Amino acid sequence: MTIFHCAACGEALTADLEPLPAVPARHLFEGELVNGRRQAPPTMPRGHYAVDPQPYGPPFVPAEDQDGCPPAYPGGPCISDFDGMVVVSAGPRNTFVLHPDDGTGLTGHVTTSGPPGCCGAPGDGPPNRACRCGAVVGGEMADCYTPYELHLLPDAVRPTAHTSAR
Repeated sequence: MTIFHCAACGEALTADLEPLPAVPARHLFEGELVNGRRQAPPTMPRGHYAVDPQPYGPPFVPAEDQDGCPPAYPGGPCISDFDGMVVVSAGPRNTFVLHPDDGTGLTGHVTTSGPPGCCGAPGDGPPNRACRCGAVVGGEMADCYTPYELHLLPDAVRPTAHTSAR
């Protein structure tokens, strides 16, 4: 079992979470309302996490394949910059992916940059979750056309593994 702590102040950001060997297949939005919102089902089951080796979030750089339309990030849409250049994430790798409800010690972090989503945070803007101390620790994706997941940034959190008595 693992608890994630803020690297800045040491506060626990999650309860005990069990690791999975890989991020499960990401769901696509199928038009259903989930808890009154339009979003895909959560990528991760409650109480679990996995390390995602793929880049997540900004910065975005031009994609090698400008003729195709690769996803900008795992499970995400194809996006382009203001000049029409198809871009892909060059953000941090090895983020910790959780069910958004497992980030119990997190608060919203409002930024003035980054595109807003229509139904939630799209995942292509700056990190939008912080510790209570104010340190930015990750980003939640919750828009109708993206996966529904929380990414904790590897440099902003400290995982603490332990065995819990049962």
